Amino acid sequence: MLGVCAFGLGAFAQTPSSPNSLPAQAAQSPFPPGPGRDALFKVCKDCHGPESVLGNLKTRAEWSKTLDEMAANGATGTDQEWSQILDYLAINYSLILVNKATAKELAETLDVSPAIAESIVQARQNKGPLASIDDLKRAAGADAAPKIEARKDRLVF
Repeated sequence: MLGVCAFGLGAFAQTPSSPNSLPAQAAQSPFPPGPGRDALFKVCKDCHGPESVLGNLKTRAEWSKTLDEMAANGATGTDQEWSQILDYLAINYSLILVNKATAKELAETLDVSPAIAESIVQARQNKGPLASIDDLKRAAGADAAPKIEARKDRLVF
């Protein structure tokens, strides 16, 4: 019998990770490619599917705690897989704490260059906390606006 995983029980289908095995409708996967995606599918498949993460935006620390709970409940993976999963979740499914994140965290979660992330941090330091997505876009510059807009549901001011 499987233990209850930290994401809860659910009947989710595993999303194939090989482009050659994707049916036409799965080609538009909600899971962006990247290191840790395959490990997520592998480790999560016995208790629930990876789709469980889609409705659960968390901070990196919260994802780390969730993964620890999954391991305690019987999910198995190598240290490398757990690390890759945490990085993948933090980059793709984490809350973006605009006024607290470091430049490195902003670069990863907003998918912007380190220079743009640093300009966001500088704007916070010079003008105080950013209050809106428009403030963030101004601090980041016009080139970063589409990436910020794509992540607007994850932004926390």
